Amino acid sequence: MISTTLSILQGLSVTLQVTCLGLLFALPFMFVCGVAQYLATGIWGWIITALIEFWRSSPVLVLLFVFYYSLPAFGITLPAILVGSMVLGLNAGGYASQAVRAALQGLARGQIEAGRALGFRRLPILLLIELPQALPIMMPSFINQFIQLLKGTSLVSLIMLTDMTFRAKEIAQVKYDPAGVYSGLLLSYLIVCYPITRFGRWVESQVARSQGLGHAV
Repeated sequence: MISTTLSILQGLSVTLQVTCLGLLFALPFMFVCGVAQYLATGIWGWIITALIEFWRSSPVLVLLFVFYYSLPAFGITLPAILVGSMVLGLNAGGYASQAVRAALQGLARGQIEAGRALGFRRLPILLLIELPQALPIMMPSFINQFIQLLKGTSLVSLIMLTDMTFRAKEIAQVKYDPAGVYSGLLLSYLIVCYPITRFGRWVESQVARSQGLGHAV
């Protein structure tokens, strides 16, 4: 089991690359779309909602296949690692954008009026008053989405990236021991994800404490 797990962890570098690149897509998408959906009205609100729902509601596996296998038929070929990180990142960003919107909507409306009474325009009110208060509220959802993004990287083995799941499939074909190998894969993901989960909860408590919310983890 130990040797199998160590062999599977040879694919960890690809798993972490896809996760980190996925964050580069997820973070801007969730903040821009979450804030835009909070502020926009009319046709712009519909357009932003449709964009978010496309990435949130489409199956990740289908999106991977479409972007990796179907786009070349139209003359567009993207590297596998770009497809994997983009699809997983924008899917996670779509979910996280709803945490941004909900946290902003949950703030007292009187604070906006107070900001205007002090002479602030809408953008400074958003940046200086609303977002600093909403950030601790968003944090639990962000951490959950990050963990989901990391675990979702197991799907990129289907577009030929040699992540941990791909390594497990290779080893299982050689050793003819799928039960042992996939138990090792489960242990490998637990080894990677659990410390991140604990770190995320620590970050969450620190942010909440800095905001004076006294959140206990």
